Amino acid sequence: MSSLEGATFDVAIVGGGVNGCGIARDAAGRGASVILYEQSDLASGTSSSSTKLIHGGLRYLEHYEFRLVREALMEREVLWGIAPHIVWPLRFVLPHHQGLRPQWLLRLGLALYDNIGGRKLLPPTRTLDLRTDPAGAPLKPDLVRGFEYSDCWVEDSRLVVLNARDAAERGAQIRTHTRVIRAERLSDHWVVTSEDTRTGHQDRIRARVLVNAAGPWVEKVLKGVAQSNSPASVRLVQGSHIVVKRAFQHNRAYIFQNRDDRIVFAIPYQGDFALIGTTDRDYEGDPAQVKATEEEILYLCTAASEYFKEPIRREDVVWTYSGVRPLYNDGASKAQEATRDYVLVLDAPSGQPPMLSIFGGKITTYRRLAEAALEKLTAYLPAARKMSWTGEAPLPGGDFPRTGYEALVNELCAEYSFMERALVARLVRAYGTRTRDVLGSVRSMRDLGQDFGGGLTECEVQYLMDWEWALTADDVLWRRSKLGLRLSGAQIEALDLFMRSAATSGVA
Repeated sequence: MSSLEGATFDVAIVGGGVNGCGIARDAAGRGASVILYEQSDLASGTSSSSTKLIHGGLRYLEHYEFRLVREALMEREVLWGIAPHIVWPLRFVLPHHQGLRPQWLLRLGLALYDNIGGRKLLPPTRTLDLRTDPAGAPLKPDLVRGFEYSDCWVEDSRLVVLNARDAAERGAQIRTHTRVIRAERLSDHWVVTSEDTRTGHQDRIRARVLVNAAGPWVEKVLKGVAQSNSPASVRLVQGSHIVVKRAFQHNRAYIFQNRDDRIVFAIPYQGDFALIGTTDRDYEGDPAQVKATEEEILYLCTAASEYFKEPIRREDVVWTYSGVRPLYNDGASKAQEATRDYVLVLDAPSGQPPMLSIFGGKITTYRRLAEAALEKLTAYLPAARKMSWTGEAPLPGGDFPRTGYEALVNELCAEYSFMERALVARLVRAYGTRTRDVLGSVRSMRDLGQDFGGGLTECEVQYLMDWEWALTADDVLWRRSKLGLRLSGAQIEALDLFMRSAATSGVA
């Protein structure tokens, strides 16, 4: 990685999650010079630990967060439009449970959900008789009435990487595995000192604006790295998920009410599995060390078992993951009541360069958050264009009609006729029209190189190393894809060996 010692940028961003990468993309597209620092891999924190939904947040209506819900609902079709390979519609079944929220309240909430967000293409809510609808088959027989509504699915960590890729193609410098260790205000600019976490090499650059999008580390950057006196503070809330073998055969998801007033999703996942989550609990400790606790795992098993005929047992769990939400500390008494809305804190003493710190936010609203961030920084970036543009320009690989996924798969199956359709379909879901860039001029399975298992080949891995900042097997298997669910320990070891060898030899 080349040295940037002494270079000057309009915007320096700390944090390579969805908010940092979204701001980098937006700012670079407006003509600003941008550098982004991520201490680990892109999306290695909160942004890869979501429930994988682009949704309004039906339960937020109960907390009267109407602005947040409306903005999120409006974003569903926008994100589907710019990234139809990694975002697609998903129907949710909400069974009515006697003794919990009454049917009239569910109908009212869903009527608001259908109508306050400018829905145009997603189908509306409908009532289900669970005794006859296939969605009722896996459920307990006392669940007889339900409601079905629309939201969207997203490959969350790929959303982050594609925003970073687009930012880089618009001129941004993306520095992964690079920690910002000091940020100092000097007259009209920041001096940002960073350290490569692999080599120890340090660089110093200048920046007109500093954006603190460090997620769970936002307060550490604000008050430690940048030595700000801002009173803003973060509330860390842990959310955990479990993955089990598929508990139902249709392609709809479930949203279950729980007796503690929380809700739990059960979602089709990676073909053979179901994703169940999430939890809400205050978290203390190093966000990098967060793991699903046994208490949380059993909570999710119990919550889902309230609805499914076949109970979800602890031994059914094949994988767990957990993330820490960096919520703005608004003093809410319960973790589940703390606002999910984003809060942008501008620290700009008179005559000194500004720092914008990002608290909270949902993956659904990252693009609108980025626009709001650029609006706050307009006065400090006079050369940057003022227009909003990210809602129209496709993310890399997304330049095909949102309804054209199957057509693109068919086209590539004809072009690469030696490949099985399931493999082509997976690649299109990850790379869209850039699947051709991944495959290049290959004309046989042999041309794809070493086969690591699960349909992952040397050809794809090399692309991820060359163009998507992947350095380790975990980067490929748990963030650029979820193929870690399918590879054996020996296959993962072979992949890791290949990637270390390629990086050492300078191939990547």
